[in-house]
Amino acid sequence: MAAAESPATLLVDRPAPGIVVATLNRPARRNALDEELFARLTTLCAELRADRSARVLVLAGAGGTFCAGYDIGEVDRIAGLPPLELLALLHRQAAAVTGLRELPQTVIAAVDGTAIGAGLSLALAADIRLADPAARFRAAFVKMGLSGGDMGASWLLPRITGLGFASEMMLTGRWVEAPEAVERGLANRVTEPGGARRAALDLAAEIAANSPVSLCLTKQVLQSNTDAPSLAVALEREAPAQVVAARSPDVREAVAAFRSRRPPRFDGALAAEGHANEAGNRVPLQRKDAP
Repeated sequence: MAAAESPATLLVDRPAPGIVVATLNRPARRNALDEELFARLTTLCAELRADRSARVLVLAGAGGTFCAGYDIGEVDRIAGLPPLELLALLHRQAAAVTGLRELPQTVIAAVDGTAIGAGLSLALAADIRLADPAARFRAAFVKMGLSGGDMGASWLLPRITGLGFASEMMLTGRWVEAPEAVERGLANRVTEPGGARRAALDLAAEIAANSPVSLCLTKQVLQSNTDAPSLAVALEREAPAQVVAARSPDVREAVAAFRSRRPPRFDGALAAEGHANEAGNRVPLQRKDAP
C-alpha cells in the first residue's frame, strides 16, 4: 500500500481575478519555517514574477497563527553544519524574503496570532500588514543567543517603524501586541476578531481593481524612494516611471471610463521585465503590444 502523500506546506489559491492567496500550512508547528517551506515560498515568488494575471498576493497562516519563525526542531542540525554550508543555507532561506520584497505585485500579510523571528521578517517583507486583535509580533533572535540581524529584519524593521523602536524591539526580544504594532507603524490596522484574512481579501480586491501597470510602478517608486537622499533624486526617479505609465493602454481606458461614468476595465499586465534608468531605479519595460 502506497504511503499517504504529506500535505502541502504552502497552499496557493486564487479566490478572485488578480488575487493570489498563499497560506503557510504547518498548523501543528504553528507554521514554523523549514527548508521545504522556504523553498516553496521562493518558487512561488519566481512563478508570480512571470504571472501577468496576478496583481495582489495575500500571505497568511493556517490554524489561527501567522508564523512561529524558524522551526526549533531544525536548530540543532543547522548549528552543526560547517560554516560554508550554513552560509549557503541562510542565503537560500533569505531568497524567500527578497522574493516577496521584490515582487511586482502588492503583498499583504494577514497576521493572525504570532509572527516571530523569521515569520516577522516575512510579514515585514509585505507592503501592507493587517493584524488580528490577537496578533503578536516579536524579534526573538536575541532570546536564542543569535544576532537580531537575520532574514532582513535589521534592514526592514527600521524603515517601517523607525530606528529607535526597531532597536528596542530587536534588543529586548519583547512581544509587541496588535494595538502597539499599529501605533508604531508595524501594522496598518487591527481588524475585527478573526477577520484578518477577510480584511486582507477585501483590501486586495480594492487594490486589484486598479491598473496593473500603475500598481507595479507605484510599488517600485515607493521602494526606491524610501532611501532617496533628496527630493530632487526622488523626482528624478518618478519621472521615467510616469513616462512608462503614460504610454500604457490603461491610461486610455481610465480616461474612457471616466468620460463614460463607468468603472475602468484594466486588461493590462504587470511587466515581468525591467531596465535600469539613469537614476538607478527599475522601470518595467513596455508591453510589446502597447503603442
